[in-house]
Amino acid sequence: MTTTHEDGPARPTWTRRPASLAKAVTAELVQRIVRGDYPAGSALPAEHALCDAFSVSRTVVREAVKVLQEKGLVQIRQGSGTQVLPAASWNMLDELVLAATIDEDESLGVLDDLVVTRRLLESDMAHVAARAADAAALDRMRELVDRMDELVDEPESYHEHDRAFHDTVMRASGNRIARAVVRSLESQVINTARYMGRTERSLCEASNRGHRRVFECIAARDPEGAAAAMFAHITEAWLVRRAAAGDPDRLER
Repeated sequence: MTTTHEDGPARPTWTRRPASLAKAVTAELVQRIVRGDYPAGSALPAEHALCDAFSVSRTVVREAVKVLQEKGLVQIRQGSGTQVLPAASWNMLDELVLAATIDEDESLGVLDDLVVTRRLLESDMAHVAARAADAAALDRMRELVDRMDELVDEPESYHEHDRAFHDTVMRASGNRIARAVVRSLESQVINTARYMGRTERSLCEASNRGHRRVFECIAARDPEGAAAAMFAHITEAWLVRRAAAGDPDRLER
């Protein structure tokens, strides 16, 4: 939380002093950079100004700025200050950067890009799973799909099983890198209301019809069908959750 500060950026109003001051200062600076308080190409406020603004030591500020550089938000230049970098340099897989970008994006474009990325990777993994899934993986997929049919009136439990189904498909593909990327992205938005959208029985029922199509194609050893089913399932589920906001044409391929 911040309050307006006449001589510069807002001053944080922490209800209690954070256990890790550097992390708290970093999070606040990430939010300010993403929000545009410090535009690309501009200089981050001088060290002494940040110390005053956050009521912290130079050591804390230096640590926070170093982390900002690791996240691709700034470039520390000895003798000429710290320059804010353009969005193209930001590490969008970083939790703080991604969360701040989503917060500031009214168009839902960032979430659209996240869904497109997830769809690309999971479609490929479904394709491989249709060739590589063993009997245990197929049994687990069937069990989860059948159980989700029984959980359409229990959204929280339904979504836990939903994530387990997708993870079972990813595991069956054997692609640990793609799975790690998807899981990282999902973990950062899973509690975001703008990503989760509406939750009701009819939507859970429609979602699980998509899961069942994916499972049936994998069980039938139909790689192309499995990839297409996963592509359609992820697309349709997101279009429903995002409703009329933003530009759905971003999802067209």
